[in-house]
Amino acid sequence: MRYLISCGGTGGHINPGLAIAGIIKEHDKDAEFLFVGTPDGMEATLVPAAGYRMEFVESAGFQRSFSPESIKRNLKAVRYLMTAGGHARKIVKEFQPCLAIGTGGYASGPVIRAAQQLGIPTAVHEQNAFPGVTNKLLAKKAKVVMMTFAEAEKYFPQGTHTVMTGLPVRGGMTKVNREQARRQLGFTEGMLIVSFGGSQGAKCLNDMMPELMQWHLESDMQINHIHAYGKHGRDTMPDELKKRGIADDPRLRVTEYIHDMDICLAAADLVISRAGASTLSELEAVGRASILIPYPAAAENHQYYNAMVLGKPGAAIVIEQKDLTTDVMKKHIESLYNDPEKRAAMHQRAGKLFLTDTNDRIWQAIEGIRQT
Repeated sequence: MRYLISCGGTGGHINPGLAIAGIIKEHDKDAEFLFVGTPDGMEATLVPAAGYRMEFVESAGFQRSFSPESIKRNLKAVRYLMTAGGHARKIVKEFQPCLAIGTGGYASGPVIRAAQQLGIPTAVHEQNAFPGVTNKLLAKKAKVVMMTFAEAEKYFPQGTHTVMTGLPVRGGMTKVNREQARRQLGFTEGMLIVSFGGSQGAKCLNDMMPELMQWHLESDMQINHIHAYGKHGRDTMPDELKKRGIADDPRLRVTEYIHDMDICLAAADLVISRAGASTLSELEAVGRASILIPYPAAAENHQYYNAMVLGKPGAAIVIEQKDLTTDVMKKHIESLYNDPEKRAAMHQRAGKLFLTDTNDRIWQAIEGIRQT
């Protein structure tokens, strides 16, 4: 059977699409896939690298700013809007899928809408606790909306067929032993903090981490720290650590990207990060206490709603970026350092939120459509 998957823009949309394709392949050995995204998004590299055929629809989102650059991008978005629908219909007609699945991204709207207009059954996977406008519109005609967080259900139109599936986490994330991970990293003693802001990096975290690291290295606390500064921190973070004389401290591991995230999260006592859906699902999978700083410019402020899924039951401390200072972060770290029982309770609460049968739930939702 043929499956069309539309995704793109960020890894938060692409990785679920790839994971869903993998789940389908486990059950439908003869499955044929076509991914549709935008030519300038991360999907243009990640999807072919995973071995899947890829086609493109030019599409872009609208900017709320009135800067010259935003106006220019909005004019381009209008132009794309006028052509994307026709191009998407042509792709869907030629491929003739049995099911079209949207996991978000600019191309997902016109492609899944085209499939619906052509009578192709469609499904949507919503990663966030507060759904985006496009998915809320697509949900009206989708056969099923698969949700990562139950909190999303109340935002979909009345009558939407929603199911709780959770979000697939990367392979091996739940299979790493904590003590083995700590030995592998060389951090067997003391508290281990793991912090990151995604592949691009988070400026608010990068700006404070050098001072934060110097503080805990010079204190009586025994703290090790792994930090990923991302693309936007490569020109500033290493130099700042050198200026402070802590670049080579064995209690620190500071890199652009964490390639062994499964090992690092398994070994961590505390995670400091943004609140993307994939990150939160992984925190639940490994059961780790966290301090979350939602990205305030995320569409519909969805990261705040994501963060509160862990914040409300006490699995995470949520700090809005407008309230974030180095002193505030020090206060929370010192409190958690001195209260291992609180950390353990946060670990447990995070782990209780994890759905262990996500892959089965996703397949059941898809199989239910195939059988109708």
